Amino acid sequence: MKMIYVLFLFALLSFTSHAAVNDFCVADLKAGNTTNTFNAALTSAFVADFPGVNGLGVSAARLDIAKGGSIPMHTHLAATELLIMVQGQISAGFMTPTALYTKTLKPGDIMVFPQGQLHFQVNSGNGKTTAFLAFSGANPEAQLLDLLLFGNSLPSELVAQTTFLEVEQVKKVKARFGGRG
Repeated sequence: MKMIYVLFLFALLSFTSHAAVNDFCVADLKAGNTTNTFNAALTSAFVADFPGVNGLGVSAARLDIAKGGSIPMHTHLAATELLIMVQGQISAGFMTPTALYTKTLKPGDIMVFPQGQLHFQVNSGNGKTTAFLAFSGANPEAQLLDLLLFGNSLPSELVAQTTFLEVEQVKKVKARFGGRG
């Protein structure tokens, strides 16, 4: 009789998780190269580069931000983000249509960014920062506002008109993000 219970439990568990058919992987979350426009690096363990999360509904990443660096305004359309501070200091926040939520995070602090909310992280300390991120999806996708606005081929005049910036400012930022027009 005990064998029937064990087999039933095993069958139940195997049907409730898609992960049972996947290989196991160990992430290599090394510090990323922060010599770029944002002075920041994201070393991801998303489904595309870490197949072990396939079917689990979660993913993770390591975030490194050099002094003076930032992760600009962005959203994750496919996941909520949980940030866990490890080293340094980050000023982080997100916006809703009616409110702004900001917090200065230090090692051991945690902040949650709801799915789809525009949010940011800025190194507000005196050295490099390190944090780990957990996402409620295997591929959280990110849409960076700066790249959406300035890394495109929309005419600079149109971007200026819709952002209330001067055309010359738009052209300068477009050059930084590879935009044309």
